[in-house]
Amino acid sequence: MSELRDPEAHERIMAEAESIKALGEASESVAPYEVNQATIGTWMDAMGYHNERFTRGEAPPSMIQAWTMPGLGRRRPPEDPLSRMTEFLTKEGYTAVLGTNCEQTYERYLRLGERLRVTSALDSVVGPKNTAMGEGYFVTSRNRWYVGDEHVATMLFRVLKFIPKEASDG
Repeated sequence: MSELRDPEAHERIMAEAESIKALGEASESVAPYEVNQATIGTWMDAMGYHNERFTRGEAPPSMIQAWTMPGLGRRRPPEDPLSRMTEFLTKEGYTAVLGTNCEQTYERYLRLGERLRVTSALDSVVGPKNTAMGEGYFVTSRNRWYVGDEHVATMLFRVLKFIPKEASDG
């Protein structure tokens, strides 16, 4: 790690990260709808994908997140760890987002009629890192999906919250 731009801000950021991480799976949401063929068909059309398997009672694993996303008119729970951490970083001046990625693991295919719930936790906050775009922190959240008590999928989702270089060079 190079010289810190603001050591006190770094201490505040890492303390906030630890307090959010200590909450564990602090956020939980239940899918508004059961796994259904109409949504599967619409998703396959949007992706330009066709597989007979997914017209006969199973859902493509890669659409796991679609079942529990807030969508229009709904919001993430206020205790959502990723939102809390990124909002904190925004208040500390890290206003831009770059370099999102996710890693998903599927335990099994979903079946029509199942209703999912998802839990969210803050996995890690790493930084500050100096990038070509500016100084930032990598924030990783961990979502786990369940049908009842059965764990069916996991996703690590990472974003880089940063101060744009032109703003930090001032």
